[in-house]
Amino acid sequence: MRVLVINSGSSSLKYQVRDTDTNEVAANGLIDRIGEGAGGPADHGEAMDQVAAALEDELAQRPLDAVGHRVVHGGERFSEPVLINNEITRSIERLNPLAPLHNPANVLGIRAIAAKWPHMPQVAVFDTAFHRTLPEHAWRYAIPDELYRQYGIRRYGFHGTSHQFVTGRAAELLGVPVHAFNAVVAHLGNGVSLTAIQGGASIDTSMGFTPLEGLVMGTRSGDVDPSILIFLQRQGMSAQDIDTMLNKESGLKALFGDNDMRAIVDAANAGNARATLALEIASYRLAKYIGGYHVAVGGAQALVFTAGIGENSADFRALVVSRLSALGVKLDGAANLVRSREPRVVSAPDSLIPVLVVPTDEEQAIAEATAAVVRGE
Repeated sequence: MRVLVINSGSSSLKYQVRDTDTNEVAANGLIDRIGEGAGGPADHGEAMDQVAAALEDELAQRPLDAVGHRVVHGGERFSEPVLINNEITRSIERLNPLAPLHNPANVLGIRAIAAKWPHMPQVAVFDTAFHRTLPEHAWRYAIPDELYRQYGIRRYGFHGTSHQFVTGRAAELLGVPVHAFNAVVAHLGNGVSLTAIQGGASIDTSMGFTPLEGLVMGTRSGDVDPSILIFLQRQGMSAQDIDTMLNKESGLKALFGDNDMRAIVDAANAGNARATLALEIASYRLAKYIGGYHVAVGGAQALVFTAGIGENSADFRALVVSRLSALGVKLDGAANLVRSREPRVVSAPDSLIPVLVVPTDEEQAIAEATAAVVRGE
């Protein structure tokens, strides 16, 4: 099946054409500056016209069979990918308050496709869906129940499409049936999340009501004492100021001045104290979570690193694993330095828990999920 994968942002539209039978990427691209003037497309409809024009030769050879959309928030309703109709689109739109920067853009992408190709099957693949298996003791906050019932305030988790894809590939690499696989999966990019996998399902994850909760990230703070936010409001900071600070000016950027892991590692190796501290804080927080999730799953069969930093930063992987000696986890130094797009084991033969690097591919996961829904599988 030939699937157009769409990832709509508020001012951008990323696309890829994927053949799910061969896994061939036939075309890909990015349309940005949507609605910003300066020569960019006026809206997502015009952006879709640009996508169609860019794909004209490709589509002439073989038309599309379906379109798969990355949708950030599926709330409590959506636990799996769904075929989109008007009612589904409205349901996604009703979740806008939970993801005000993402879901409105996702809906614009869906409507742009519907206007361009009205008979094209469209499928929504939700970032939150994989985490719908969290037990209540993992997703509920210890706050008044009416806040959950009225506003849906609970832990949802994110990066679910990536975590699910990587879980399947890791189980396959180790020769373990995915339904019997227990693991801790670390998605380390500019956004960072850790997921506890038990029996192939998510039973806990570090991101919560929003992607801000949990670990130290590129520009996000991760966990902080909530009273800090109240204190800052009393000092005159607005809700918007605090939101911007926590999401765009914190994390590694706040600790070092740059959120690029490569720059931080290089600076730390050159003796920069701020860079060294930033790595220590991020790796310490991550190691604590890994230890907790090892307990949560009843003993992990693997620790899996994925995404930009997880796949490419041997230094950061080594720093994290060095903190896990109490669990008997050891890296193979040479294997850890290998760069590859293939899943691989990087732990020492005597490591009590295998350490894996498994490249993620959210576009492939979305394309495969889209094909399965359209085929009725």
